[in-house]
Formats: sequence, structure tokens, C-alpha cells
Amino acid sequence: MKAIIPVAGAGAKLRPHTYTQPKALIPIAGKTILSFIVDQLHEGGITEFIFIIGYLGEKIQDYVKFAFPHITYHFVQQTERWGTGHAIELTREIVGDDEVFVALGDTICEYDVKEMINSPYSMLGVKKVDDPRNFGVAEMGLDGFIEHVVEKPTIPKSNLALVGLYKIKETAFMYGCLKHLFEENIKTQGEYSLTDALDFMIKRGAKFKAFKVKNWFDCGKKDTLLESNATLLKKSGGNVTDSHTFKGTIIIPPVSIAPNCSIKDSIIGPHVAIGANTKIEQSIVRESIIGSYTNLFEVVLDNSLIGSDASVKGLSRSLNIGDNTEIEFG
Repeated sequence: MKAIIPVAGAGAKLRPHTYTQPKALIPIAGKTILSFIVDQLHEGGITEFIFIIGYLGEKIQDYVKFAFPHITYHFVQQTERWGTGHAIELTREIVGDDEVFVALGDTICEYDVKEMINSPYSMLGVKKVDDPRNFGVAEMGLDGFIEHVVEKPTIPKSNLALVGLYKIKETAFMYGCLKHLFEENIKTQGEYSLTDALDFMIKRGAKFKAFKVKNWFDCGKKDTLLESNATLLKKSGGNVTDSHTFKGTIIIPPVSIAPNCSIKDSIIGPHVAIGANTKIEQSIVRESIIGSYTNLFEVVLDNSLIGSDASVKGLSRSLNIGDNTEIEFG
């Protein structure tokens, strides 16, 4: 089985951070979003990955080569963003006849990877949500199989949202249905949707089961990213290496502090993730994500997202600051 991870999106909802960093490389709870996905699938037994890249794709390539030397990887360029269906179709030659597992590059979920892989059926990850209108939706039949999937329905007939995890056993069938979308120019909200191709498969006899994810962490915008960071830190307990010595500083767990940080006369936590080589003095930071090589001096941060190589001096409350930024409060 090969894993396909589309990471070509521009991440507009996470700007200004995604002006300089792909969304999949945004840090959360001490790791990148992409690391959570790849590590989880690799631990479940998948060793070959196809990354669909586009915007800032060279950063994805550099990161994968550095962070995952133990996997086999391929890169496919998506120069035009025409939707998830278009992205997956670009992988046809690399996939061949192998089964595939598609995990969208901004989706962190908790589920049993091995159980999903070993299932004799194609499977779609689902989670019950209060308002499914902004998601793909799965409708279940009485026989326990999925009988219909639809992308962002105006009037949903189910509250089972598709979470962006797809195991496909009949890959040739899937690529044939994708080809049908292109030939007939069938689009949803102006894009070729993988959900539409899967629905064509179901209508033509393919069998899909649903597997429920235990937790689904939304990393698509600042507020939900910070909420997911807090939840994941609670689950992991955080990580502060033994080599750290923080003079005059109180650490309120859970927090994650990367190597080579200097923190002095500050209060850090709870639910704070700090990147490597960051310097913090005379500051209070809680419920926030701070990038690498960043300097904070005399600031009070709450529910803030600070990029890498940024500098903030003065007093503040809640910030959303991208990379390579300098702010001084008078």
C-alpha cells in the first residue's frame, strides 16, 4: 500500500504564516502537522509515500528528505489547483495497481491505522459533527456499507463528516472515475472533487465501509490550531528536554520546548509549544505556539501564534504574527 498526502494548498486561512511556510509544516505540540501524519502511517506499516506539492513545494521536499530518511518518497507537482480529484489523478503512474491510502495534509486524526489497512474493504474515515454542511458527508445504508457521499451538501442527510482519510482498494476503478469527472467536466464548487469520484465508484458497485476516528484535530485556522495544540499537549504531557535550564522561570505544564531555547525570568504555560533556538525574557506566554529562532522580550501573550525568526518587544495580549517579523510596542 502507498500513502498519498496532498500538501499543495496555499493555506489562506493561516496567513500570514503560510506566506513563508507551507501549512503542513506549521508546528503544533512540538511537531509539524506533516510529521504527525507520516509518523502515524509509518508506525502502522506504510513505508512508501507520494507527496502532492505545489505552493512552497521546495520546502516540503527539503523537509521530507531531512525528516523522513527511513521512508520511500515521491513528489508530484500540482501546478494548477483544481481540487482534490485533480491532485489524486496526478499520482496515477506512480501508484500503478497498488492499494492507496489518502490522508489530506492538514488532517490529524486518532484512529487504528493497522485495523484500517487490514480491512478487506475500501474505507472512509468519518466523524459525527454538529454542522456537516462544510464537509463531505457519508450516508450509511442498512447493510452497513456507505451508499452515498456528497461534498458540502446544502441540506445534509447525515451528520457523518468525511475527515480526509480514504483507503482505496480498487485504484484502477478510482482513476477511471476521476477520468470520468474530467471528461464530463463534473465539478463541485468549481473544483474536481475526490468525493464525487468516490460516489461514482459506489454507484457503480464499489463497496466502502466507514471507520470512525476517535479524535479529529482541525489545523486549518488560527483558533482551531491553538485548540488542537492544547489538546495534543494534554494527551502527550508535553516535552521539555533535560538539558534546559531556565533561570527565574516557572513552567506550567503541559508545554513543549524544543532544544537550544533560552528562557529567563518568565512564566510559560500551560499549553505552549516553542520552537528551537528561541529566546524569551521577562514574559508571560500561555495557550500559544511560538516558532523557532524567535525573540520575545517583556511581552504577555495569550492565544497567540508567532512565526519563526520573529521579534516581539513590549506588552501585548493576543497576536498572529508570521515569520521574519519585528514588532516593538512603545
